[in-house]
Amino acid sequence: MEKKETLKLSGMSCAACAARIEKTLSNLEGVTQAAVNFAVENASVEYDSSKVKIAEVIKAVEDLGYQAKRAGEVSEDREKEQREKEIKRLKAELFISAVLSFPLVLAMLLTLVNMEISILHNVYFQLVLATPVQFIIGARFYKNAYYALRAKSANMDVLIAMGTSAAYFFSIYNAFFVPAKPGMMMQELYFEAAAIIITLILLGKYLEAVAKGKTSEAIKKLLGLQAKTARVIRNGREEDIPIEEVEAGDVIVVRPGERVPVDGQITEGNSSLDESMLTGESLPVEKKTGDMVIGATINKFGTFKLEATKVGKETILSQIIKMVEDAQGSKAPIQKIADQVSGVFVPVVIGIALLTFLLWYMIAGELTAGIISAVSVLVIACPCALGLATPTAIMVGTGLGAENGILIKGGEHLERTYKLNVVILDKTGTITKGLPEVTDVVTIGQISSKEILRLAAVTEKKSEHPLGVAIYENGKKEFENLPDPESFEAIPGRGVKAVVEQKEIYIGTRKLMVERGIALGTTETLIAGLEDEGKTAMLMSLNNSLEGIIAVADTLKESSPAAIAELQQMGMEVYMITGDNRRTATAIAKQVGISKVLAEVLPENKAEEVEKLRKQGKLVAMVGDGINDAPALATADIGMAMGTGTDVAIEAADITLMRGDLTTIPAAIRLSRKTMSKIKQNLFWAFIYNIIGIPFAALGLLNPIIAGGAMAFSSVSVVTNSLSLKRFNPLSTKETKS
Repeated sequence: MEKKETLKLSGMSCAACAARIEKTLSNLEGVTQAAVNFAVENASVEYDSSKVKIAEVIKAVEDLGYQAKRAGEVSEDREKEQREKEIKRLKAELFISAVLSFPLVLAMLLTLVNMEISILHNVYFQLVLATPVQFIIGARFYKNAYYALRAKSANMDVLIAMGTSAAYFFSIYNAFFVPAKPGMMMQELYFEAAAIIITLILLGKYLEAVAKGKTSEAIKKLLGLQAKTARVIRNGREEDIPIEEVEAGDVIVVRPGERVPVDGQITEGNSSLDESMLTGESLPVEKKTGDMVIGATINKFGTFKLEATKVGKETILSQIIKMVEDAQGSKAPIQKIADQVSGVFVPVVIGIALLTFLLWYMIAGELTAGIISAVSVLVIACPCALGLATPTAIMVGTGLGAENGILIKGGEHLERTYKLNVVILDKTGTITKGLPEVTDVVTIGQISSKEILRLAAVTEKKSEHPLGVAIYENGKKEFENLPDPESFEAIPGRGVKAVVEQKEIYIGTRKLMVERGIALGTTETLIAGLEDEGKTAMLMSLNNSLEGIIAVADTLKESSPAAIAELQQMGMEVYMITGDNRRTATAIAKQVGISKVLAEVLPENKAEEVEKLRKQGKLVAMVGDGINDAPALATADIGMAMGTGTDVAIEAADITLMRGDLTTIPAAIRLSRKTMSKIKQNLFWAFIYNIIGIPFAALGLLNPIIAGGAMAFSSVSVVTNSLSLKRFNPLSTKETKS
């Protein structure tokens, strides 16, 4: 049986660790896919539970020297506590290391200006200061290096342990086994190099840990939206209980100013709710008895009671949090470059360091220069920044999207979005509000327009199509009692068939009438006139005789024309897809500035139209909101579902636009472009430190201390660059042409 599990990891020090865990898990029998994310310290594992147990997967990680737990077993509070504990520990170790290292650095600086202070330059004094830094503060590097080498691999800790040990033991060798050269103040000691490298790396790790904590602030903000308690009616009285204890079916009282605790249906009362946390819409939304309300929205005015329908992990907010967590833990394809490099990087660096030492010693005859240059190579080359370059930007990008109502399911979708060149927009509910109204009732035969509306309203009573619902709602206003039809059948993409008062009625398109053999007569001009006005003309037949035309118009969303113009300005080809006939579709498309129209497309053929464009080499985004859009959303390179749409559409999509507003489509593309720009910058800086640093170190032009500082700050610069993305506003149109 195929299962998926997320593991929380600890003990990783660099991208090479992540690569090693990923390789080990991927090679386990029964594991079909494994992805390890260094930045969020988790592993996503897909496996066949009949071949391998999750306990065996965890043991495989632990055998490598790391810790692993099921994500479900690690609460948010526990994770936060562990993160804060690690930051506190790093801070304490950094302080002790800096205090012990300072006199060593001071001694080195005084030596450079030919000054000697006996205590500072005393070999034993330096040894006493350097030893605890090397073996107590630096114990983490030796421990992790041991586990890495035991697993026949190498990581950052191996480089640090080798580099600092070489400097430390070479200093001991010079201090106690090599006599001081005539004219020199003292032996050549490099205790300060080993100590400062460890101190600088701890500084980098401390700053990195603090910065990494900030990358997941979007999750914290979303968690902060949740109500902590709910006022539940139990045994006839109100009582406040923790949100975790609310059960489906509980009746909850919500007063003005309070957050709605869980998703539910109003059973008594009415109010206005602030749903901006979900939709971005600042105006309160009126709610009455029977309406659904969403947990974490704010009750502005009246008191109401609701029946809990979704609680715990089933609520919309919990699902959003889960989606953002999954996205932040996912990998973008561009990360494969860093993963491949990290996997072979450390062994290559050790080879370069060894070659550097041999060349200096054997060709130049310089033992000291050879050791120091090799140490510099080992230290400058640590691949921490490589492992952080992509995931930190993905974390900030997906979090920023969530804050702006753009839910991106994974890093691969975020990456693919910036390459899009075609956007297909479904008409109903996407470009339009999806709330059509009856505009004209035209009689053709002997029946009055009022009777046509009544019969049509009864026929459409059980219809779920927006046009059918519009006819029924309009009829309901006119007539008090509308009975159920004796029989009802929806004909997808064409219309409906019903038996009303023993009369067989069809309501739908020309195509439906032609298929039924019903003559259209001279109505074509009348229909064309209505369609030229952007109205959908539906024909109604009674016992195989055409009796009337009902015209329905759907109003455009206010933001549609501007959003479509913006997409075109960004270089996108914009198509509108609809089941409407070409004349009506063209009229509506013209109103919003779209020239490319895919009309008269049946629901089951929408995916085919998407595929046709993809086969032309175009990268296609499909935007829709209905059940009938789900196949097309899944077929497109990127499926975008309007958050106001159906659960099926949202499930099939790669990106959910919670606002139900077209302006979030260019915003999603802008966010993708900006995030990818940051990733490329990060990878550039991660590689450039090593590409420039290693040759300089090998040539003896880079002091080990400077190498340690450069390596530490490469990680910090990458994370800081990712965090700068937080200042970006994807909803601002200033970045349109970027």
